[in-house]
Amino acid sequence: MDKKSILITGCSSGIGLCVAEGLKKRGYRVFATARKAADVEMLAARGLESLQLDIADPDSIRRAVDEVLRRTGGTLHALFNNAGYGQPGAVEDLRREALREQFETNVFGTVELTNRLIPVMRGQGGGRIIINSSLLGYVALPFRGAYNAAKYALEGIADTLRLELRGSGIHVALVEPGPITSRFRANAHEMFRRHVDAEASHFRNTYRAMESRLTKPGPAAPFTLPPEAVLEKVIHILESSSPRIRYPVTFPAYLFAILKRLLPGSMLDRVLGRVGEGENK
Repeated sequence: MDKKSILITGCSSGIGLCVAEGLKKRGYRVFATARKAADVEMLAARGLESLQLDIADPDSIRRAVDEVLRRTGGTLHALFNNAGYGQPGAVEDLRREALREQFETNVFGTVELTNRLIPVMRGQGGGRIIINSSLLGYVALPFRGAYNAAKYALEGIADTLRLELRGSGIHVALVEPGPITSRFRANAHEMFRRHVDAEASHFRNTYRAMESRLTKPGPAAPFTLPPEAVLEKVIHILESSSPRIRYPVTFPAYLFAILKRLLPGSMLDRVLGRVGEGENK
């Protein structure tokens, strides 16, 4: 088995691109994937071994996995499930289609891709499965219900997989970033405009403030870090003999993990409610 081969999803920008390039410089054989053909070409132009992969499309998942395994001779050391997006909007404004799209990409595609590679890792005696979650995988904020639900689901999947894979040599770890410099806000705004009728909503005034935040240039939240902060955690997961279960990234991720353990639920709700109000003033 090539102990330095890794497949990464969602490499068109941000965390995925940073991790792909950082690991390549570190000597890993990186299979960097993206949904759009133009982004695949961009990755190739940057010297990365690139493939097209849309994790919302089962056929695309099958083709990408088959091609990676063909190139490696049937082995793969690691998978970094990074692809996904955030669907903003109050829960009461989210149609079934919006929730379905959020879960098809962030959850169902991630699980399907992972499941295709688990037998490969079992057969070679081990591997690493890394899932990019979020601080919103363990605390909720208003107007992020779809994204919260998808990340909570991934946390549950990862915890279950870890128990089921005991003794296999396959390690499962979660990266839980807070605010990271990326195209996340721009992509979220696009999905908001596609799925939410803001003017017909009870929250239309809040939505105007939220759209201003999503389209504001530069960091939209305090304590925002560059994607290299996530790269550092991914390297530790790949190279530690016993990686931890969870890796918070950024001060808010550590803070809310502590507050969730220490505060009664009602008090934590007040804190999170104030955070949400402060974001969308």
